[in-house]
Amino acid sequence: MWRELSCGGGNTSCCKGTPSPQCCPAERAGEQLDPSHLPGVWVTISNMRHQMDLLATVTVLGVLEQAYFMLQVIHTQQQHRISPPRTTGHPEFEQIFRAQVNCSEYFPVFTSLLWVAGIFFHQAVAAACRLLYLYTHLRYFQGYAAAAQGSLGPLYVSAWVLWLLLGLVVAGLLVPFLLPCCSPWMAVLVQPLQHLSVW
Repeated sequence: MWRELSCGGGNTSCCKGTPSPQCCPAERAGEQLDPSHLPGVWVTISNMRHQMDLLATVTVLGVLEQAYFMLQVIHTQQQHRISPPRTTGHPEFEQIFRAQVNCSEYFPVFTSLLWVAGIFFHQAVAAACRLLYLYTHLRYFQGYAAAAQGSLGPLYVSAWVLWLLLGLVVAGLLVPFLLPCCSPWMAVLVQPLQHLSVW
C-alpha cells in the first residue's frame, strides 16, 4: 500500500515501504545515523587499519630516525659552541650536519614510494624495504660523520633499495592496466603479481 510521508519544509511525498532519498531526505538522513550500523563501520575501519599497520609503523620509525639525526646535529653544535644559523665551523660538526641534510633530502621521496608500494603492491614487502633502508641510512650517517669516504657502501645499498621500491610501485600500478588487455602469455606472467598485491 502507498502511504504519505510528511517531510521537512511541509513537503508531502508518497513512498512505498522504506522511504527513498528522493522521497523523504529528512527521514533517510535519520536512517543513515542508525546506531545499529556502527559495528559494521568499525569492522571496516579495523580492516583498513590492518592493511596499513606495517606501513604506519615503519613510517614512524623513519621519523624517529630523522629526529635522532637532528639531535646529533644539535649536540655537536652545542659541543663546539656554534650558534645558529651558522652551518660551518668545526669539521666534525660540518660532517654531521651534511650527513643529516643528505638523509633528510631523500626522506619524503622514500616515504611516498613506501606508501604507494604498500597499498598497490604489498605492504609487508614495502615495509621490509623500508627497514633495510633505515638501517643503511643509519650506517651511512655514522660513516659520514666519521669520514665521508666511509659512507659510500651504505649509500650504494640505500640507492639500490630505493630503485627496488620504485620497481614495486611500477609493478603494483601497472598490473590492473595490463591484465585485462594483455595476451595469454603475458597474463601468466602478470597474474602472480596480482595475487601478491592483494594478499
